[in-house]
Amino acid sequence: MAEKKLVEAITSMSEDFAQWYTDVVKKAELIDYSNVKGCMVIKPAGYAIWENIQRQLDERFKAAGVENVYMPMFIPESLLQKEKDHVEGFAPEVAWVTHGGLNPLQERMCVRPTSETLFCDFYKGDIHSYRDLPRVYNQWCSVVRWEKETRPFLRSREFLWQEGHTAHATAAQAQERTEQMLNVYADFCEEVLAIPVVKGRKTEKEKFAGAEATYTIEALMHDGKALQSGTSHNFGDGFAKAFGIQFTDRDNQLKYVHQTSWGMSTRIIGAIIMVHGDDSGLVLPPRIAPTQVMIIPIQQKKEGVLAKAFELQEKLGAFRVKVDDSDKSPGWKFSEQEMRGIPLRVEIGPKDIEAGKCVICRRDNGEKLETALDQLEETVGRLLDQVQNDLLAKARRHLEEHTFTATSREEFEQIFSEKSGFVKAMWCGEQSCEEEVKDSLGVTSRCMPFEQEQLSDTCACCGRPARKMVYWGKAY
Repeated sequence: MAEKKLVEAITSMSEDFAQWYTDVVKKAELIDYSNVKGCMVIKPAGYAIWENIQRQLDERFKAAGVENVYMPMFIPESLLQKEKDHVEGFAPEVAWVTHGGLNPLQERMCVRPTSETLFCDFYKGDIHSYRDLPRVYNQWCSVVRWEKETRPFLRSREFLWQEGHTAHATAAQAQERTEQMLNVYADFCEEVLAIPVVKGRKTEKEKFAGAEATYTIEALMHDGKALQSGTSHNFGDGFAKAFGIQFTDRDNQLKYVHQTSWGMSTRIIGAIIMVHGDDSGLVLPPRIAPTQVMIIPIQQKKEGVLAKAFELQEKLGAFRVKVDDSDKSPGWKFSEQEMRGIPLRVEIGPKDIEAGKCVICRRDNGEKLETALDQLEETVGRLLDQVQNDLLAKARRHLEEHTFTATSREEFEQIFSEKSGFVKAMWCGEQSCEEEVKDSLGVTSRCMPFEQEQLSDTCACCGRPARKMVYWGKAY
C-alpha cells in the first residue's frame, strides 16, 4: 500500500499542471520552502542539477574565450541611475539596503538585480586602448528581484545565474558575440538538456531595458506555455556613453566601446522538469542527471547480492552510478528512482547473479531488457545515449505538433482558445498592436525568429501591412 501511495502523491499533469509541478519539485526533493518570503532552499538533488549545468555551460564558455570574474553584490544608487532606461526597467523589482549596522547609509545601495552598471563602472577604469579589447567576462552569482508572485525555479526573489558582460572595439564584433552566445545556449539546451528551442530577436516592447537588441531562446513546456530560457543582449554603445567607457583606437582616435550581456539562470531547471517530466515525476536527460544509473539489489540480505551490486557500480565507473542499499522494499525503490528521474535502473538478484545477467529499466519509457553482466558497461553507455536522443526527439515532436499558423485575427483567437502552444503569425511591428493582443488574449510575442516565413501580407492581429513573422504564446 505504501508503495502505491508514493506515486499517487503526485497530482496528474492533466488534472492540474501547476500542482503537478509543485508536487514534483517537492517530492523529488529539489527544493524546500523557506521562511524567507519568496525565496527557496535548493536541496542537494536540485543543486546537483545546477552544478552539472554550471560545469558544462562553463566549459562551453571557456571554449568561446570567456573568463570568469566576480563583482560586488551591492550597487550604489548613483551608479544605477546613470543609464536611464535600464534603471526604469528594474526600478519596481529592486531591493534596497538603507542601513549599515545601526547607521543609515549616506547613499542607499541596491542588491544587484543584474550587474551591467557594475561592469560598466569597472570597464571605465580598466579599458584604455584597443589593445585592452575585447573584454569577455562572465560571473556566476545570485541576483535579487522583488517578485510579487513566486514559483520554485521559475520565479523567486533570489536566484542563481551566470551573467556575461563583454566590451568590443566595433559594433560588428559586439553583434557577433551576441549571436555567438545565443548559439552556445541553444546548442547546450538541445545537446545536454534535450530541449529544442526557437531562436530569435525580441520585439522593442519585450527587449531588455537599456539594450539595443535582445535575442532569446524560447522553449515550449508540456502544457503548451513558453519559457524564455536564455537571453543575449547587444547594448551598442549606449551604456558606454552613459558611463564614459572610451578607448584609444589604432587611428589614435578616442572611441566608445560596444557591449553585450547574456544570461541563463536556475529557471532552466524548471524547463527540464516541465519539458520531460511525467505523472510519475522527474525524467532527467542522462547528460544532466546527477545520478545516471541506480543499481537496485533484489533480496539484498542474501549472501553476495550487495557485494555484486557494489562490484557493478565499480565496473560502471565511467558513469554517475549509485547503489540503493537502503532497507526499503524493491518496489518502493523502483517508485522512488522513477520519481527522481534517474535515467536507468539496474536490478540484480540471486538468480540474476547465477545466470550472469541483470535487468535494465529505462525511466523515459519503462522498457526493460536483460543484459549479460560482461556486456553491462557497453549496454549502459548505448542506452544512456538512446535515452538522451529519444528525449530530444520526443520534445521536438511536441514542439512541432504544438506550433500552429494563423493568417487572420479569427484564426489567431481560435487557436489560442482551443489549443496550447506557439502560434506563428505575421505582425505589423506596432507596439500598440502587441499590447492590445496581450491585454485581450493574455498572449505575448515570444520572438521574431531568425528563420523568417512570409505567411501573409497582413498582420494577423490587426490587419495592417505585415513586417515580421512572430512566434506568439502564453508564457511563464
